[in-house]
Amino acid sequence: MNLLILGSGGRECALAWKLAQSTKLGKLFIAPGNAGTVRYGTNLELNPNDFLQVKKAVLDHDIQMVVVGPEDPLVLGIHDFFLEDKELIKIPVIGPQKLAAQLEGSKEFAKEFMYRHHIPTAKYRSFTLENVDEGLEFLETLTAPYVLKADGLAAGKGVLILNDLQEAKKELDEMLRQQKFGSASSKVVIEEFLDGIEMSSFVLTDSENYVILPNAKDYKRIGEGDTGLNTGGMGAISPVPFADAEFLTKVEERVIIPTVEGLKKDGIPYVGFIFIGLIRVNNEPFVIEYNVRMGDPETEVVIPRIASDLLDLFIATGNKELDEFDLKVDQRAATTVMMVSGGYPEAYEKGKQITGLESVADSIIFHAGTKLSGDKVLSNGGRVLAVTSYGEDFKQALIKSYKNIEKIHFDKMNYRKDIGFDL
Repeated sequence: MNLLILGSGGRECALAWKLAQSTKLGKLFIAPGNAGTVRYGTNLELNPNDFLQVKKAVLDHDIQMVVVGPEDPLVLGIHDFFLEDKELIKIPVIGPQKLAAQLEGSKEFAKEFMYRHHIPTAKYRSFTLENVDEGLEFLETLTAPYVLKADGLAAGKGVLILNDLQEAKKELDEMLRQQKFGSASSKVVIEEFLDGIEMSSFVLTDSENYVILPNAKDYKRIGEGDTGLNTGGMGAISPVPFADAEFLTKVEERVIIPTVEGLKKDGIPYVGFIFIGLIRVNNEPFVIEYNVRMGDPETEVVIPRIASDLLDLFIATGNKELDEFDLKVDQRAATTVMMVSGGYPEAYEKGKQITGLESVADSIIFHAGTKLSGDKVLSNGGRVLAVTSYGEDFKQALIKSYKNIEKIHFDKMNYRKDIGFDL
């Protein structure tokens, strides 16, 4: 089977690494891919949001399945595009249709869905430019910290948690009146702050059945001790040590099943990953957010822990046969540490030569923001490399990742030295 992965980050590199191990794989294509994905398949220079370009590539290369990595093509309706095209309609797309993708594309849509299906989440209200003054008044009724979320997609950076009321008011004003996050913040969700520890649960559904993938915990802040600005993610671990059998049963019964059944009740077809951002409050799970694709860098620890053939899993998804799939999971822990460009998540430079990759042993390097220039690997983004390792527990795995990071160099590189500090 020939397969196309859409995307260019560490998530897509991890998917390519795993899919390349399948005996059922014919040719693998990654669009646009990066300097790491070329080890597992062929990169195609195209924009995943340009559906006509995607169609041409699918027909030119006899693609028989498409796996959508990032959220943008899903929210823009790539799955619907395939279903509405007579030349593409029979090609399975792993990733939900446009309506379902609103679970990530609109915080308000997701909140209304959770309320409708009695899925535990924080109380909230939504505001636009028209009622910004009501939003400022609503903030005064809450106690700190204050949680502000841009309604639309903001590349993982549209959530602010602020301790000062005046600062929260200023940020709300900037989000709505000055479009701090562009059109993503034309509507802002303000919600109560839940005090607990976060983790993520991952589900793959064929619209009828589901399988639960390994769980993970990622670290969003740029600074040690979870300080500083939000990033796309600085590292992750799997499994989550505090998520014991009792807690995971609650997650399945109170969150996963109502989510999958709620989609059916609402008539929302959903084929693909559901990423559920959770917070544990007094050993009870609450949903912070949904994403409609795998997380990054969580993919870099979840996918390595899947012992089953990933292509078999995707084929079962496309055939609506997940109820018959026996998912095998590697019992070892996995960790990943992101190496990022100096200055990220604010202004940073690209094009820095990366050396030492060939010296890495006992870790897997997943490329995120890289490109090839001749035989040189150059940095090409804020998050550059994910260094993933296995261990008997996450501490042992982290030792390996940090040991290998010391062998790699590019100018002004940065990484967090405290992944897992709170566990």
